[in-house]
Amino acid sequence: MERGRRSVEGIVRVSATVTSSDIATAAGVLRAGGLVAFPTETVYGLGAGVEDPAAVARVFQVKGRPPSHPLIIHIGGAEELDDWVEEVPPAARLLAERFWPGPVTLVLRRGRRVPLEATGGLETVAVRVPDHPVALALLSAFGGGVAAPSANRFGSVSPTTAAHVRTELGDAVDFVLDGGPCQVGVESTIVDATGDALSVLRPGGVTREDLEAVLGRPLAVPSTSRVRVPGQHPSHYAPRARVVLVEPEKVVAEAELAQELGHRVGVFLPPSLAGTPVKAHAVVTVPGSMAAYARGLYGFLRELDQEGCDLIVASLPVEEGLGLAIANRLRRAAGPRPSR
Repeated sequence: MERGRRSVEGIVRVSATVTSSDIATAAGVLRAGGLVAFPTETVYGLGAGVEDPAAVARVFQVKGRPPSHPLIIHIGGAEELDDWVEEVPPAARLLAERFWPGPVTLVLRRGRRVPLEATGGLETVAVRVPDHPVALALLSAFGGGVAAPSANRFGSVSPTTAAHVRTELGDAVDFVLDGGPCQVGVESTIVDATGDALSVLRPGGVTREDLEAVLGRPLAVPSTSRVRVPGQHPSHYAPRARVVLVEPEKVVAEAELAQELGHRVGVFLPPSLAGTPVKAHAVVTVPGSMAAYARGLYGFLRELDQEGCDLIVASLPVEEGLGLAIANRLRRAAGPRPSR
């Protein structure tokens, strides 16, 4: 990162690839009601000024996202939270102070400043502070909240590079800020903080264990909830290829059988089977580090699509730490697809 460093031309660089001029242009696009794709530590977001209902409606249109699915509001710092929500309970304040900037999203009661178009008609709003110099510079230059789901078509694999955004959304995005690959690689952890009993509605880049350590009490991770939040659709984060989940020790046999039956099979080979020969069209050996796996997950899915696979055989990691978020994404990727 080169925040504040001047190049030979005298342009301040916000990151290795984004200048202050780029940030000013992007902020101007947002003020004019346009859409800006920008990097966060998790995935790339498709941003619109949250107080501009027409721009927010365009986000839904470009993504093909149902208007009942709420968006996450990105703000510039924890000190701005009270501007966007009705009240901040002590536990929510504690999480904001500890984890922001960072991949935690808090669901709270909607403040009057947030239009219902951004919340899917709900009286709750999801808010976070991204931990990326480009995102923070954009929020500062824009001077307001930015509603930003992932910058991809609804239900498909989330983008972790600017190239992914351009390939999938093309000219539908008015400006793309290329901040390099995302470092976390899976979306933020969504915490329902609207009641006394906090719960994790979507596992993500901050682990349940880390949240529990700060709060001093256990957190539930319910399979369903009364509060609608991003990432709850049965089929989500899905490549074009169909995803089949099996036990780790059955991955090779399942893949080879499908290949024999005529499928172009992609394999997520578990770390315990690294080096095992597999008769398949394409093989990705999963990293042993859960942080590396999370960072590479969406890229791996895109790679197997690009290889022309029509079936991906994978297994779930142990569901602790970041493994919980990875398992959540794989289950959604393997979920029932809507009929076409």
